Amino acid sequence: MTDTPAPLFETLVIIGPGLIGSSILRRAHEDRRIARRLVACDISPEVRARVVELGIADDVEADPAAAVRDADCVIICVPVGAIAMVAAQVLPAMKKGAILSEVGSVKVTVMEAMAPLLAAYPDIAFVPAHPMAGTEFSGPDAGFATLFEDRWCLLTPPAGTPAPALRRITTLWEMMGARVRDMTVEHHDRVCAIVSHLPHLLAFTICGTADDLADETRSEVLDFAASGFRDFTRIAASDPTMWRDIFLNNREALLDMLDRFIADAQAMGHAIRTGNEDVIVSRIKRGRAIRRSLIENRQA
Repeated sequence: MTDTPAPLFETLVIIGPGLIGSSILRRAHEDRRIARRLVACDISPEVRARVVELGIADDVEADPAAAVRDADCVIICVPVGAIAMVAAQVLPAMKKGAILSEVGSVKVTVMEAMAPLLAAYPDIAFVPAHPMAGTEFSGPDAGFATLFEDRWCLLTPPAGTPAPALRRITTLWEMMGARVRDMTVEHHDRVCAIVSHLPHLLAFTICGTADDLADETRSEVLDFAASGFRDFTRIAASDPTMWRDIFLNNREALLDMLDRFIADAQAMGHAIRTGNEDVIVSRIKRGRAIRRSLIENRQA
């Protein structure tokens, strides 16, 4: 008889079982090689009750300190602006040798806020992660077990991160179905500014522009919305608190990318105004090529 292999973690704690957190729980609930015991924690009684109804965690807690007491791994899945606050609550309660992670889409400001906290707990390994996956929906009902399948998860481990902790978090995300890559926090924030944060800023803005039009035109926008505008509205339906925190915490990289976009948009506008077909066609072809590359890379 073959012995059942030990799980990656005995106890895995998810703080904030929203879209990302509940998707982690769902995957781990289906694949018990990930963790023997799953704990969900949230300050909202409604969220906790819904997690119980969904049956995606073995235990549900309101108090973060109580939730993490026996944890081998704790993943903070809250808006970027609240990550350090939650970390300050859980670090004193975590056992030596445990791993702390988070899934925020901004890393420089998170690392700056976390550094003094981590200095007081040298026996806790911190391995930040950012799964590049999501939808416009939020809350525990929004998650699904295959959310991370074939998507990238970017790890930004600080210098001196213990190799065993980094290997376990890498393995965790691979078991989630993700592709994993390491990078510095600075590089991470610049990459995400162009591939994620700027597109969301543009989507929120264009929907606001449409909403500010005269009543008759606005109603036609809603009645006759083509696929391009519908794509923007899907992105713009994302959680306001989460994106407020992302914009403010990655403001330097985001504003740099916005400046570049404005310059490129003005150049395209000039080409249209002057009838420069070569520039117009060149930009369209570049967009088509990027789309083909995403499809080939299984990211579309």
